[in-house]
Formats: sequence, C-alpha cells, structure tokens
Amino acid sequence: MIDRSKLAESGSPEELLVHRLDLTRLPRHVAVIMDGNGRWAEQRGLPRVEGHRSGVESVRETVEMSARLELEALTLYAFSVENWKRPRFEVWTLMNLIKDYVRKELQSLVDNQIRLHLLGRWRELDPSVVQVLERAVDATREGRGLQLNIALNYSGRAEIVDACRNIVRDWAAGERVDIDEETLGRHLYTAGLPDPDLLIRTSGEMRISNFLLWQIAYSEIWITDTLWPDFRRGELFRALLDYQGRERRYGGLVEQMSSSEEEEALATPRRHRG
Repeated sequence: MIDRSKLAESGSPEELLVHRLDLTRLPRHVAVIMDGNGRWAEQRGLPRVEGHRSGVESVRETVEMSARLELEALTLYAFSVENWKRPRFEVWTLMNLIKDYVRKELQSLVDNQIRLHLLGRWRELDPSVVQVLERAVDATREGRGLQLNIALNYSGRAEIVDACRNIVRDWAAGERVDIDEETLGRHLYTAGLPDPDLLIRTSGEMRISNFLLWQIAYSEIWITDTLWPDFRRGELFRALLDYQGRERRYGGLVEQMSSSEEEEALATPRRHRG
C-alpha cells in the first residue's frame, strides 16, 4: 500500500498534486531523458559541468519518489554513445559523477530494495567505472522493489544491433528459434521488463535522441520545459497526472458508447486501457 504522506510534505503544492493522483493506475515503467544540465549552468554563468553536478539531486529525488510510488522500473538516460563527442573534461566529470553517485547511494539502494541494472555497452567504459558499477549491481541483485535502469554508453540502434548479434550467436550454437518480435525482445538490454508506459523528456526538446527505440513504440510521451537540475517530485507528479488523463489504445479504437455510458464515464476517472 502506497503511503501518500511519504510522497510530499503536508501543505505543500506537491501534496495537492499527490491527492489528485490515482495510485491504482500508475505506470509500471517510467523512462526519463535527462536533458538541460548544460543550459542550466550556462544560464547561471557556470561551467557546464556544474549543471551535471546539480542534476545528481534530481536523480536522487526521482529514484526515491519512484520507489515510494512502487513503480516496477525507472530507466534513466545517463550517457549516450554520442556523448563521447563532448569535451574531454566534461566526459571525465560525468564518469566521476556516476561513480560518486553509485558509491554514495549504494547503501540506500540496498536498504530500499532497489535493484540496479545497466543498459548499453557500459563494460567499454573506463575500468575504474566498470568496477564500481559491477559491485553495485552485485550488491543490489536481491532487491525486490524498484528496478533502476541506468543507460550508460547507450544507443537505441546499437541495442537492436547487439540483440541481432546475440540471436545469430544463439543460432550458431544450435539454438534455432523463430526470429520474431518476441525473440528480439528477449535479447534487448531490457529483457524481462515491461516496455515503458511513460517517457519523460526535460528541457523542452522534441526528440527521443536514440533512446529505447524498440521499447517506446507505444509509450506516452511527456515533455517539460523544465531543465533537468530543476526537475523535482512536483514535475514527476505532473507527468503522472497527464499520463492518467490519456487513453491507452495501442493502435486500437475506443468502442462507441451509448449516451448513458458516456455520462457514466464522464462522472468517473478515466481508466488506463493498457
């Protein structure tokens, strides 16, 4: 049972949002493109890396709220394959921030039954980063709550390529299966997880940036102008409220209702059709 009192302080604007949420119709899996760290810093006359440092608190609060809301999975886009094109010092800072976050938050992840999972070609990162990540994955392996997916050295296209390579490898080893959507899904980095119900993008950009290309085929997309370092629980609650106001049809049509059925539907909250 989700405790509303632990989601927001009494009398705060966030508490009003929480009371509007239908806690029985939350998405199972939320994915986030964390964007706007550099612009946040530039607006304040600070080096870009200060935006990344400030964005860590947004990660911390988003993970905490997702766990308290008892979501099944939260996927955060932390570092893409394309991010290697950034200045060397910025990349170095990002890698150190990732290490510091994992080290500092590890005990909290364990205590809150949060299981860490990594998406992407993360084993190609610097050995010092890989070592910290491997320890955290192993330490949280028995977690039975939120699965926290962090996409590192990630590319949606590369993920599909890697899945195809693994299928070919299985065939070569004698495991002959039909190559269909289900088979490919089992070879993705997110195998075993439901596809994201909701994709959140901060900073107002209208693109998906090579993120979870296969998995977000039917995801609801919510875009906010808020820059990632300013993203807090209130923004998360607004995204969830917007999600709950949509009809999930997966390409189908809503059946035509009679006037009496329509009146009844308008008198009650809209149901999640997923």
